[in-house]
Amino acid sequence: MTALILHHYPTSPFAEKARLMLGFKGLAWHSVNIPPMMPKPDLMPLTGGYRKTPVLQIGADVYCDTALIARQLDKVQPTPALFPAGKEAVVAAFAGWVDSVVFQHAVSFVFQPESAAVRFSRFTEEQRNAFLADRAKLFSGGAASRLPIEIARHQWPVIMGRVEQQLSAGGEFLFGVPSHADFSLAHICWFLLATPVTSPLIEGYPNVMAWFKRVQAFGQGTPTELSSGEALEKAKAATPAGFPEIDFVDPSGFKAGDQVVVSATDYGVDGVAGELVYTDHEEIVVRREDDRAGTVQVHFPRMGFAIKAV
Repeated sequence: MTALILHHYPTSPFAEKARLMLGFKGLAWHSVNIPPMMPKPDLMPLTGGYRKTPVLQIGADVYCDTALIARQLDKVQPTPALFPAGKEAVVAAFAGWVDSVVFQHAVSFVFQPESAAVRFSRFTEEQRNAFLADRAKLFSGGAASRLPIEIARHQWPVIMGRVEQQLSAGGEFLFGVPSHADFSLAHICWFLLATPVTSPLIEGYPNVMAWFKRVQAFGQGTPTELSSGEALEKAKAATPAGFPEIDFVDPSGFKAGDQVVVSATDYGVDGVAGELVYTDHEEIVVRREDDRAGTVQVHFPRMGFAIKAV
């Protein structure tokens, strides 16, 4: 099997989700630490401009967004499944809701002044201002907007109360067996548990805390360090993966060979330009050339991303 390479940084919540999924699968993987904010000079040659964290690289194929990374991990190692048979739709729907709606609440809590003061306590004023400016740019131009803290506080008991009630029935995981849904919610809990300002938002729910510890017990697989330069060399030396022959017609009329730009619709909306080489009901794949990375294929989930002709 071609090596799995995760481009991430330690404090990224979505990277924590990916790390936990790798642990659930019991997989070995290479860890490439990337900067938490732009510029990301060794990541851009691989992604063509996509700047969100994490990114999974397998040879010359680059997978963006944890929703698609989860599906790719199921292809790499089908069992245990992140999308268990018979639960695919409910797991995907729950995870999508968490990654958008619940994450929006978490961001509001994390960046409230009391929490931000703790999180940025080790930053210089210059570093803090640079990080906040980077995040302001990250969240500009897309559909996502900052949820007012008053609304986040008002709605949070609904979110956690429902999860607490479901787990009180005695199930060890959200939908009976571990799934992508568990890792999606777990990374939000991990994000909020990081400081004493926001940790009561999770600690106040004992069933949620017990469930969270079960999810964390899967660990993070077996990572080994890899430099970003070595990751680029591996991409350049590899041949991009082929695709299955399927009977799928893109509803927007796009077809293989079209020159397109793909971009996220919520935040981090920087477009990636290239040749469309594959689409199906879940995925969009763009092939591009780069002097440092060679010929790479950048994979995006269809949900949450837009495609347009150049």
